[in-house]
Amino acid sequence: MTEQSKYVRFDWAIKRILRDKANSEVLEGLITVLIGEAVEITDILESEGNQDSHEDKYNRVDVKAKTASGEIIIVEVQLTKEIDFFQRILFGTSKSIVEQVSLGQNYGVINKVYSINILYFDFGEGDDYAYHGTTTFTGMTKKDSVLRFTTKDEERYIDTTTIRRVTPPEKVMPEYFLLIVNKFNAVAKTPIEEWMQYLKDAAIREDTTTPGLQAAREKLAYMSMSPDERRAYEDYMVSVHAFRDAWETSIYDAKAEGRAEGLAEGLAEGMEKGLAEGMEKGKDEANRENARRMKADGMPAEMIAKYTGLTTEAVNSL
Repeated sequence: MTEQSKYVRFDWAIKRILRDKANSEVLEGLITVLIGEAVEITDILESEGNQDSHEDKYNRVDVKAKTASGEIIIVEVQLTKEIDFFQRILFGTSKSIVEQVSLGQNYGVINKVYSINILYFDFGEGDDYAYHGTTTFTGMTKKDSVLRFTTKDEERYIDTTTIRRVTPPEKVMPEYFLLIVNKFNAVAKTPIEEWMQYLKDAAIREDTTTPGLQAAREKLAYMSMSPDERRAYEDYMVSVHAFRDAWETSIYDAKAEGRAEGLAEGLAEGMEKGLAEGMEKGKDEANRENARRMKADGMPAEMIAKYTGLTTEAVNSL
């Protein structure tokens, strides 16, 4: 890839560029490819993860948007593994649902929420790189039966007190998308494959017609950034790789130390104890190394302690 055809990676773009409504065409394209219908973003909303801060180079990033039809779209990038990942995306979706209803309002004001999660690490044991999940109601006695509402049903089930149609489940229940970037190794031929190629390699075909990627070629070109922006982008990428390397090294060292102690203590019991202790030591050293980097970047000791699990005194002593 030449410098002229180099594009900034999506996780950087969503932090610095795609939160601007003027650049929403890129996000609209990704959402369109995933849900199968054209989407127009009308607002970029505030959410707990879309604020710039010292620790954002190590943390997840996300954008929360609202479409012309009132639907809420959460697009989140996760750079490192998180044990309670599913609980967190459930919390984000649930919070977005609750925020739509004011005290005393009818629940009919609730609009659908789409949760799009882009994962830059190996996740799960499936063979695919893109997954889609919805909330459905299946029969308990007839397992192949799925509860659906037809157009006629919608017209029949009318709330006469509000003169409002009852919304079918599939039109209001949240939907989840998981895009596992590291698992994509195909030659990009379809729109979803082209998007996965960009997410993984920051590569976009010159002749692409895939929604969003045409706009990305114009708005996310590396050489179109100012020198200061390019330096900030390169610094971000170095930080991301350094953080990931430190994490992976700590896991490797922990496993190695755990195996050594386990063999010394003997078979299953020794392996279990040694691995646990080794993992804990490796994790502590990784936290200290990450704390040193964060401290060098000027992050406050209290915030470093929050994200590494170290005490403030330990951070100050580094």
